[in-house]
Amino acid sequence: MRRRTLSALAVGVSSLALLAGLAPSATATGDREDRGGGAHENSTRAYKRVGYFTQWGVYGRNFQVKDLETSGTAAKLTHVNYAFGNVGSDGKCFIGNVPGEADAWADYVRPLDAAGSVDGVADTADQRLAGNFNQLKELKARHPGLKVLISLGGWSWSTHFSDAARTPASRKAFVSSCIDLYIKGNLPVDGARGGAGAAAGVFDGIDLDWEWPGSEGDADTVFRPEDKQNFTALVREFRTQLDAYGATLKKRKRYELTAFVPTAPAKIDAGFDVPRIMRDLDFVNLQGYDFHVSGEKTTAQQSALFADGDFSVHQTVRDWQRRGAPARKLVVGMPFYGQGWTGVTGGGDGLGQPAAAPAPATWSPGYEDYKVLKKLADSGTYTLHRDRRNGHAWLFDGTTLWTYDDPQVLRVKSAYVRAQGLGGAMFWSLDGDTPDGELITAVDRGLDGR
Repeated sequence: MRRRTLSALAVGVSSLALLAGLAPSATATGDREDRGGGAHENSTRAYKRVGYFTQWGVYGRNFQVKDLETSGTAAKLTHVNYAFGNVGSDGKCFIGNVPGEADAWADYVRPLDAAGSVDGVADTADQRLAGNFNQLKELKARHPGLKVLISLGGWSWSTHFSDAARTPASRKAFVSSCIDLYIKGNLPVDGARGGAGAAAGVFDGIDLDWEWPGSEGDADTVFRPEDKQNFTALVREFRTQLDAYGATLKKRKRYELTAFVPTAPAKIDAGFDVPRIMRDLDFVNLQGYDFHVSGEKTTAQQSALFADGDFSVHQTVRDWQRRGAPARKLVVGMPFYGQGWTGVTGGGDGLGQPAAAPAPATWSPGYEDYKVLKKLADSGTYTLHRDRRNGHAWLFDGTTLWTYDDPQVLRVKSAYVRAQGLGGAMFWSLDGDTPDGELITAVDRGLDGR
């Protein structure tokens, strides 16, 4: 399989100024959009800035919705994708309190005090909506142009997608259940919380994160050869029902529909009829990371912009474009974390060398938030290495290696987005950034050409 780097662009990676100078004009790259109340009302092009907020991040990481406000991140985003909503064995969206499957407490039950609330007002015992959903609603009140989407699935919760999408009847029921729960906001009653319309107005659309139609995902995730055609039909059903519901509102509303999509050409071909789904999707978030992961036996880059004969951001963009995706609907995923290995042997800078195991980390072996890696880089115990031609960085102390994106790498990637006329940038996940939003600021400035 050929994944060649275009020489002119590869040379351009070493020069941020060159890439920025190649950026097309707004009229050449797509439609402008209203981002009222945001920091970019006068930007030459409204690039999308999509950040995933994790449901579980409010616990161990203690990353709250309010942190999006205090860090300045909310003002730099166009979209917040709430991760995740689950699909039950009955093929319908659901919320509840089931360990490992659903967390209504985090979603809409948990009360926030005044110090933890976006608006500085404590939740009351009798209000119908609390938790993350209410805080997102408060955040939108502060930033009227900000859109919040519910992201369905993810690696662990894609288990029943194939079943839900299998027939016209199952698709119709699945989509209807998701719209009822998240768009109409009809939440299950949990004490004083929930009820009909309790979460109305929180979500502005749906993000489909089925990993992966037609090919292997998590161990218990079902996949079938017919997933490709069924995913296409599912996207069409979501578009149809979202449009129909939006047309019934007193103030007509168009709800957005997006998807997270893979980098591997084999997975693209197995599950995605690109020209047809792109007609119904507002945009797709490209997998721009996990090209290599800490479970592998050899260290490697996880998110390079260019890489001869290997996965890369540029290869992902080109593979989607070759299959019919318009550039303006391609949003490049950027990691706010790193992949790491320990027991690395072979010397040198550590890259491409045998490793014994995933590196020890705060929450999960081999996976570490950028804010922690920044401290390692500043500690003096690690050497920071850069491949300026191919656009990636890594830390190595002689034994342990972490591959990750820092502000310098993200500025280059942002310039690439501009130069290629792409739709914008996506971030997994917002809780990995520093308290002052160092990474989101680098991308924000890069997309604005600052």
